[in-house]
Amino acid sequence: MKFLVLNGPNINFLGIREPDIYGKSTYNDLVQMITDYALTRGVEVTFYQSNCEGALVDAIQRAYYDKIDGIIFNPAAYTHTSVAILDAVKAVSIPTVEVHLSDVNSRDEFRRVSYIRQAAIDMVCGMGFDSYTRAMDILIEHLKDK
Repeated sequence: MKFLVLNGPNINFLGIREPDIYGKSTYNDLVQMITDYALTRGVEVTFYQSNCEGALVDAIQRAYYDKIDGIIFNPAAYTHTSVAILDAVKAVSIPTVEVHLSDVNSRDEFRRVSYIRQAAIDMVCGMGFDSYTRAMDILIEHLKDK
């Protein structure tokens, strides 16, 4: 199985940005943790992070041509604003799990709105970095059932 781990704006600033919410570990720490976990699950992972909405749409479309089996996606702030990202996920029909480090449902009211949730097979939030490994497990189980 091949998964794309896709991250939106400011995820590259993990460890710097609001460590009381997102923790002190860095984006590189996140990539390493996911890579290590993927090895134990027999999954090939690639990573992409961008602060630009169009670049994220391009990465989703590229995943279609690269024959990616599943997407683990933290759209970050674009969760609450991007119809373009929603449309891209719908267009490629690749099983996608939405992830968030914090519990977006217990934060600001606007963070409870998610456009991408309409296209995702599931959503995991509030588990910190473990949100990503849980999302990987969900995708593996989903794909095994197909």
